Amino acid sequence: MSQTPSLISMMSQLIASPSISCSQAHWDQSNKGVIELLESWLASLGFQCEVMPLPDQPNKFNLIATLGHGDGGLVLSGHTDTVPYDEGRWQSDPFKLEEKDQRLYGLGSCDMKGFFAIVIDTVRQMAITKTSQPLIVLATADEESSMSGARALVTQNKLKARYALIGEPTSLTPIHAHKGIMMERIQVTGQAGHSSNPALGNNALDAMHAVMSELMTFRAELKHQYRDANFVIDYPTMNFGCIHGGDNPNRICGSCELEFDLRALPGMSNQSLMAEISQRLPGIERKTGTKIQLNSLFPDVPSFYTPTESAIIKACESLTQRHASTVAFATEGPFLNQLGMETLILGPGSIDQAHQPNEFMAIDQIQPMQQVIRGLVERFCLSEQHQNNEE
Repeated sequence: MSQTPSLISMMSQLIASPSISCSQAHWDQSNKGVIELLESWLASLGFQCEVMPLPDQPNKFNLIATLGHGDGGLVLSGHTDTVPYDEGRWQSDPFKLEEKDQRLYGLGSCDMKGFFAIVIDTVRQMAITKTSQPLIVLATADEESSMSGARALVTQNKLKARYALIGEPTSLTPIHAHKGIMMERIQVTGQAGHSSNPALGNNALDAMHAVMSELMTFRAELKHQYRDANFVIDYPTMNFGCIHGGDNPNRICGSCELEFDLRALPGMSNQSLMAEISQRLPGIERKTGTKIQLNSLFPDVPSFYTPTESAIIKACESLTQRHASTVAFATEGPFLNQLGMETLILGPGSIDQAHQPNEFMAIDQIQPMQQVIRGLVERFCLSEQHQNNEE
């Protein structure tokens, strides 16, 4: 058995290595420390490790660690970054693993550094000497912000496997689909002036009222036209998240911005939705005499869908004794599907604890997750019979 640290020690070291990713530069950090820890532990188990800096981001890295050879096999995937934390709202140090009441507290404990510790500890215990198909551990950068790590993998097309599991916190429920997400900004530019005479300016807030009314009409149309009973919220959603405009009650508002998100169901095209919104704005521009611009805050994330008939989903349903379901949050799943892998989301811990102060993983989630990993590795990497059936 390798001399890698214990599961708890690995989890402690990963959490102690800050790797926040954020669109705000003062929060954003490199994930190099986490990648170096994972590389050292996986290399000691015989994995061939490739560390790849992201294009145009030399302080951000992906890691592909491969054990064995072949065209099929299994990817166990996770992201190395965390969200920022609320200083003063944690009851413990976010970067120090603390065990209390059968829970492991720390930033990234369930989302999702703890998953890597569980994977490595499971593989170590299996003491694998030979695989019929490769076992690959994938660690990505910037999932919590731009998903640039997963996007780089698609561009590079370097990752080859047949199946993939992403260990996001799902309370050990197999997830085969989720909605896509777009985050957009609409900017209206009018003309400021003294409020005592409306003719002295062109009110951007008035024009934004027309924009929001049109978006609300479009939202209602989407809800009427598209439904998917597999989702708790079974229709596309559009949320007006924040609005900023004007500076004083006695000035005509010269500019106004609205930021919103749109979450599409599987089978819907983000690009088509953007095109539809774009087509509705010029008419408001002409009518109000303003300038209206639509742009994306972040690159969109496509919706995710893997058929429930997939072998990996059937295997995970059997291993967990739970039917595959859906979630509302976005993951790197669609990008791994683009690389040709049948992908599902399944991991320890609850999404309810993710992105929260006092994030934790319940200890009773660890052993069942190890059982799932062991079962998948045995079936997709060690079983000659499965390899023959797939050929």
